[in-house]
Amino acid sequence: MSIRSQLSDVRETLPEGVTLVAVSKTHAPALIEEAYAAGQRIFGESRPQELAAKYEALPKDIEWHMIGHLQTNKVKYIIEDMALIHSVDSLHLAQEIDRHAARVGKVQNILIEVNVGAESSKSGVSPDALEELLLQIGQMSNVHVQGLMAIPPAAGSEKFLCEMQELYLDISAKKLDNIDMKILSMGMSGDYAAAIRYGSTMVRIGSALFGARKYT
Repeated sequence: MSIRSQLSDVRETLPEGVTLVAVSKTHAPALIEEAYAAGQRIFGESRPQELAAKYEALPKDIEWHMIGHLQTNKVKYIIEDMALIHSVDSLHLAQEIDRHAARVGKVQNILIEVNVGAESSKSGVSPDALEELLLQIGQMSNVHVQGLMAIPPAAGSEKFLCEMQELYLDISAKKLDNIDMKILSMGMSGDYAAAIRYGSTMVRIGSALFGARKYT
């Protein structure tokens, strides 16, 4: 099945208001071009060097999202080209993004990654520490929080999706200064339908569009 067909099949399952991020990490620019030709404009990458190479090779109206863990020393390489950083999980990282965004004259949109399942193998701020982190980031001039992101544990996924929805709604109700809750980014190829049931407004889909990753 072609990428165009797979993209069409996925889009048919998405309710109005849910944004599709095509996870293109590890995949060749030619495959991204196929998805682009079928109308997809938002793509997700996780490695700054790979993203930089694709940015140079591909159309400039692509909206690039950094979806993987971002090291502070890599921020300077991606800050100019990034529409949204999904994986901010610490004050230190937010401060680096703020500093480099100021240097290039932009306000960088970000999501805060929440480690909802308290998994040692995953990044993310704990739910208990989230509000304090948001209060600190809300004071920054060149970073703007647009919402939350999470990758729930595979075991008991719906329980954690529900917890993230409740956390998202709780933070939204508090109307923190300089903090927007426009986006709840949950759901990948295997669980995006469930994530949408629990309020996800942005899904990150890779293998259902491009096939298996070329490397991990």
